[in-house]
Amino acid sequence: MMEEDAPRRAAGLTPPVLDGWDVEELKNYIERLRAEIGRAEAAIAKKQAHRGAADAFFRTRPE
Repeated sequence: MMEEDAPRRAAGLTPPVLDGWDVEELKNYIERLRAEIGRAEAAIAKKQAHRGAADAFFRTRPE
């Protein structure tokens, strides 16, 4: 599958209405968000590492 054919997630996320949540629910929500941020950061690091490896492999050597 080509990268441009891959399904894309919507750019904007609709945040939930927090008015009815108690403190414990809000803390749990924050932990889930932090976990998701960590997952996204890990995906970024992986893509950057792959890109760096490809750049190093295809870099032309000075003559």
